[in-house]
Amino acid sequence: MRIDWSIIGGVIVILLLLGGLLWGIPNYKVYSRELNGKAELKEAEWNRQIAVQEAEALKESAKLKAEAEVIRASGIAEANEIISKSLTKEYIQYKFVEGLNDGHTEVIYVPTEANLPILEARG
Repeated sequence: MRIDWSIIGGVIVILLLLGGLLWGIPNYKVYSRELNGKAELKEAEWNRQIAVQEAEALKESAKLKAEAEVIRASGIAEANEIISKSLTKEYIQYKFVEGLNDGHTEVIYVPTEANLPILEARG
């Protein structure tokens, strides 16, 4: 009886391929999951870094806005001080009369003995 080595060789090759697949597929799944886990971890680290940088940007923005508000308030206070030093009774009366001409000022006239309006009331 003659042995056909090509058939035995083919069967051995098929068995080796089948064994390789049975060993390789589970290992590939583990390897694939490990890579996916590393990718998710890296993405989470990037998302964390982005969130931290956004928070730092918001903090810096809030500091700059607060500084701007302090500067603006300082300017308003300085302007008010300059205006308060230059106000006189005559200038206030002038501005009152000037305001009567713009049509937006509401004036209530109170009759007096001489039928003249009171420009200033003291309580």
